[in-house]
Amino acid sequence: MIKISAAIITYNEEKNIKRCMDSLDFVDEIVIVDSLSSDNTCAIARELGAKVIDQKFLGHINQKQLAVDHCTHDWVLSLDADEEVSEELRTSILELIKNPLAYEAYEMKRVSFHLGKWIRHGGWYPDKKIRFFNKQHAHWGGYNPHDKVIVDGKVGMLEGDLKHYVFKDLRHNIDTNNSYSSIMAEDLNNNGKKFSYFKLFLKPVGKFLEVYLYKKGFLDGMPGFIIAVGAAYSMFLKFAKLWELQNVDKTGSN
Repeated sequence: MIKISAAIITYNEEKNIKRCMDSLDFVDEIVIVDSLSSDNTCAIARELGAKVIDQKFLGHINQKQLAVDHCTHDWVLSLDADEEVSEELRTSILELIKNPLAYEAYEMKRVSFHLGKWIRHGGWYPDKKIRFFNKQHAHWGGYNPHDKVIVDGKVGMLEGDLKHYVFKDLRHNIDTNNSYSSIMAEDLNNNGKKFSYFKLFLKPVGKFLEVYLYKKGFLDGMPGFIIAVGAAYSMFLKFAKLWELQNVDKTGSN
């Protein structure tokens, strides 16, 4: 059977890492690249048998690729610490590796738990992600913080969900939206994108309508409404911060 390495990046994930690692009891090694956690993440991971590499955060893409680069085996299952392999997905992978693999990578559906329920609308599901791949034919790419696996070859599909415990609570959701909007604004600015009042005004409205109505977020009840408002606000913050980067003199010289 094909040997599998699991690659995980962590930062202060002591509440998540055991659940994640317990769901990986079928892999041959677990490699963790930790961004200098101040909690017990590394101690727990080492106690459970993981190889842990300490590395100051390099950005989502570079950090995840570093974890892949440290894997011994060609076939890598790449997870975040707040994710968990479901029983159905575990079975799919184990059945798959009994025979020569027909594809260079495999994607899976990801379902997220937020505000007390599994969210299945509003664009959150099936949220297909390529997470199982041959590292000789794939690498992490995209743009921070929206990383993705780039594959040179064909991509298959696995049955079963990757479970994602996306936010601890609403405050964590808001903090993440704030952080990610800063990263995206800086990325736009660094790539020469100019601020637009048109986008500042209309993109947030469009995002709410997309998430809540077009993608049926309303079927998730109050959590669906909160998610749609949060998505719109995050879009607003992205363009407001882009305006700030390009127009505000923070030295106080004017």
